[in-house]
Amino acid sequence: MNTIAAFAHEFDRYRGMIERALDGLADDDFFRRPSAEVNSLALVIKHLTGNLSSRWTDFLTSDGEKPNRDRDQEFVLGVADTRASLMARWREAWSVVEGALSSLNDSDLDRLVTIRGEPHSVFQALLRSANHLAYHAGQVTYLARLFRPDAPWITIAPGKSREHSAGSYLIQDASGR
Repeated sequence: MNTIAAFAHEFDRYRGMIERALDGLADDDFFRRPSAEVNSLALVIKHLTGNLSSRWTDFLTSDGEKPNRDRDQEFVLGVADTRASLMARWREAWSVVEGALSSLNDSDLDRLVTIRGEPHSVFQALLRSANHLAYHAGQVTYLARLFRPDAPWITIAPGKSREHSAGSYLIQDASGR
């Protein structure tokens, strides 16, 4: 597996974790804020959608922080921000990510891209985006577990480490593989 393919696999794995964490959650929990200073799952999805769309649109040719992105508004829910509309935008953002990743190959890793006016190698930009996605995947899985403690485990369930080590516990990516 080459480097770009490895990153694409990790992106897909984090996407799968997030989507499985959201599966089965009631809308009330999707929009619920545990406290005034903690984002709801809806806001995390809205923010990730804005970030991914901005970073991956015209990835090699324009700054990753697009002028039309309003990051602050990613943390405010409007009337149009239904669960269905947020998840539709989420899927659209992933189409952008997948398209950009599929156009890259390992010879692009040292090319320079710009994010917020700062130069990054493609490798650094991939790492930055994967880290950001992983950070928020952790938030989503934690909040989803908090709101629905009886949900199936997305990672290794407590007490199942030996089973996992024996190879009988598979963690799937978003495509179900």
